[in-house]
Formats: sequence, C-alpha cells, structure tokens
Amino acid sequence: MLMGMRPFVFVNVAATADGKIDTWERKGATISSVLDKERVDRLRAESDAIMVGGRTLLDEDPKLTVKSEALRAERVARGLPPNPIKVGVVSQARIRPDSAFLTAGPARILIFTTTSTPADQLERLRARGVDVFVHPGPRVDLSQALATLWEFGVRRLMVEGGGTLNFELLRLGLVDEWNVYIAPMIFGGATAPTPAMGSGLAREQAIPLRLVDSQVHPDGGVVLRYVLPSKSP
Repeated sequence: MLMGMRPFVFVNVAATADGKIDTWERKGATISSVLDKERVDRLRAESDAIMVGGRTLLDEDPKLTVKSEALRAERVARGLPPNPIKVGVVSQARIRPDSAFLTAGPARILIFTTTSTPADQLERLRARGVDVFVHPGPRVDLSQALATLWEFGVRRLMVEGGGTLNFELLRLGLVDEWNVYIAPMIFGGATAPTPAMGSGLAREQAIPLRLVDSQVHPDGGVVLRYVLPSKSP
C-alpha cells in the first residue's frame, strides 16, 4: 500500500447503545463483553502497531499487549515480536515510569509528542529505550507520525482511541476502516465521551461510511465494520 507511504489505519472502538465510550466519570468503564475482548485481542495480534491518544494514555494507562499466549506464539512463529509496537500520541508526555504502557511487554514503544514536554522527561523516556519524536507546535502532526510509522515497518495500524484522536484521524482522511462494538447498555450523560469528539463537522461535511460486515453476539452486542470512501474492504 503506497497511499502517501502510510500504514493501513483502522479504528476499533467499543461504545454503548447510546454512543458513549465511557461514563461521565471518565475512569475507563468496561464496555466490551468477554467475546468482544477476544475479538480485540485477535485484531491486536494481526496488527503491526497499536496507537492511542493522550487522554487514553495518561488516564487509562493501557497495556496494549496481546493477552492470549497462543496468539503471541503465532506472531513469534511468523517471525514477529510477541506484541505489536505501542504508539502514544500525546502533547505533554507526562507518563509515569511505572506505567503499564511502559512496563507491560515486551514491546517496542514509540511516543509522538510536542515541545510542550520538558526536556528532562524526554531524556527519561529515551533512557528507557523509548523512541521519542518531538513535533513543533501545540499538537502532533498525525500525517507525519504515520509516515514515521511506515518507516518503522508498520503496515497495519490499529487505533484504540480516544475520541479526539479518532476524530482528528478521520478529519484528515487518515482512516481506512472503522470498527465498532455496540454494547447492549446505556450510560447517558451529556459530558460522557463518544467515539469521535474534537471540533466536530457540519452536516454537509459528514464523513460517509460503507458497511461491509456485521455480527450479532449472543449477549446482544453488535460488531459493525465500515470502510471509508474509495477504500477496499
């Protein structure tokens, strides 16, 4: 795939039936069922890298590793490391040294940040073996970040949110596929986050999706897979 020399990018989210990815408390509420967690683990195992945005990285501290020993073994048998590359996109990389993101593994770690991150923190991350890329300006240049990932051999990138990162990738036309698990539950709440947040779009700018697959789980959850315009399923 040569589209601007960037990876194939797919977003995977879990949302409630009323379109929330967390409660108003924003503490990383569990939404996925056991069956959906197995699906997500397979998606991770099939990916070269997994990306998360700043709020997800700092507030939820995800491990971003493949949980299944069998799936990790399959990756190793294919000549791959047991876990995909972990990728964090964060304006200020205030990551705790004992965070699961840094310590769970083994896995290569890449951080894309800005000049807002203090130099001593950048050095601490690099001393741990983290590949750190500092972008000028207040926000990370996502197009440039994807180009860098391509140079690192990433051909298939899984994005696990949050809503701001998802929206910016969509807005910039950098998403090829959108996967959503809709859980049979409702959170409500005007301030509860949704799968795509950011500044939002006017109706005439809405991003169209094409449904290519759907699955209904025994518990009533639904998995929907969409592709973006002019992309192949």
